[in-house]
Order: sequence, then C-alpha cells, then structure tokens
Amino acid sequence: MGKIAKSLATFAICAVVAAIFTSPASAQQVNSRLYEVTKSGKLRVCQYPLYYSISFRNPASGEIEGIDADLAKELAKELGVELNIVESSFGTFIADLQANKCDIGMFGIGATMKRGEAVAFTQPYLISGVYAVTREGSPVTSWGDIDQPGRRVAVSLGSYIEPFMRDYLKQAELVVVAPPATREAELVANRVDVIMTDFPTAVKVTDEFDWARSIEPDQKLLLTPYTYVVPHGDQIWLNHIDLFISTIKRDGRLAAYAEKNKLGPIVAP
Repeated sequence: MGKIAKSLATFAICAVVAAIFTSPASAQQVNSRLYEVTKSGKLRVCQYPLYYSISFRNPASGEIEGIDADLAKELAKELGVELNIVESSFGTFIADLQANKCDIGMFGIGATMKRGEAVAFTQPYLISGVYAVTREGSPVTSWGDIDQPGRRVAVSLGSYIEPFMRDYLKQAELVVVAPPATREAELVANRVDVIMTDFPTAVKVTDEFDWARSIEPDQKLLLTPYTYVVPHGDQIWLNHIDLFISTIKRDGRLAAYAEKNKLGPIVAP
C-alpha cells in the first residue's frame, strides 16, 4: 500500500469515528447550521491567521491570504451569504466550534484520531507530510542532524505535528510555540535550530525568506489528510460541505487555488 493510500486509510478510520458520533444524531436531526447560515446570511469561519499558504494575514494589507482564504470565499458565495472570519488557532479551534463561535474550521486541519473524538471531518482536500525548515548557516543541514543532543526543535502548540514529534525525538529538545509567538520568529532569533512544519509552510517560508532552508525526510513521515471540521451531530451540514469539496475538485477550483498558492503537489485525489 502506498503512502497516500495509507493516509487515506487512516482518514477512513477517523471518518468511522466521526460517524459513530454523528449517525445517531442525524437520524433525528431537525436543525442544522446549513439552515442557520442561510437564514442569518452569515458564514462564520474559524481560521488561524498565521498559517502560511493556508490562511496567513498579510501584514501590509491586513487581509488573510492562502488557499483557505480563497475557498472560504467560494463557500460563502455558493451559500449566498456574507463571510465572517473568526480568528482561531490549532490549540483553540475545537473549543471555538463547541462554543458556537464559528460554523466551520477552514485552515488545513489534519484529520487525527484524537481530534475525531471532538469534531467531525470532511473529506480531505490536501495531504501533507512533515518537513523541516532551518536557517542558512544552521548546524542542521540534513534530516539526520535534527534529533541530536543540544538541538532545539520547534513545533506549533496544538498542531498534529506536536504529539508526533514528542514521540519521534529521542535526543533533541522539543520547543512548543504558542500564539501569538511563531516558530519562524523563534528560528530567526536563534532560539531554536529548526522548525517542524508541513508542505504549505515549508514552501512559503523558503519562497519568501532568503535565510530559510527546507529539509525533506528520507522517507515520507506522518502523511496526513487535511480537512475542514464541523461540530459533531450535524450530518446535514457535514454532507453539504463534503458536496462543496467534491464540486471544487470536479470543476477545477481546488486545483486552481492550490496552484495559485503553490500547493499543487499535495491536492488530495
């Protein structure tokens, strides 16, 4: 079985977990966020505004840019409603959804078993593995240089990469960075030697900053489907978002926005 096939198999397991939570509720469901959104005329989308290529706030314009900034606009257009962005993060999006602060999370959220206990995943639209980014002149020049004594390795708080790196690293020190601080700022300030990230951030950081160097592992690590998330128990809303993803895959919008944001290589089949 290939790496992508394994990732989709893992996603299928997560979907089963989600189904366990959503199926009983859907059998009796009367209300749905789909109706609430169309009635109110507003779609509240949770996004993490520090996620390069996905949902990153441009410091010059103040606008959130990236594939999910584009696709959130497309979803609002399909629904015929106004788009409202609710700032969130990987450490808070589950609580934000459960507190009804937003109707959907749209910022490249990795589908994991743990998260599946709290939220329902859509079908995947991207698939990424783990990459490293370091700075020019760093002692880290290859993947084998990362897990060494004295190395400081940064991850974002609440990201799916955080628990993986806790288990993966045996000698290096793991540094967990919480917003508003960023891994990139820690790397620039020489407080860490390397940051662990995904394909979108690795591409964007190395494209924008001369000091950045990306390192790919010898073998793909932690290939993870990226999805949108909605609260458990709303099968109607989940089905509608799945239909939206199927539609943009079929009509080419997903591919077009992925290419615009240099994410073409990780579009999910």
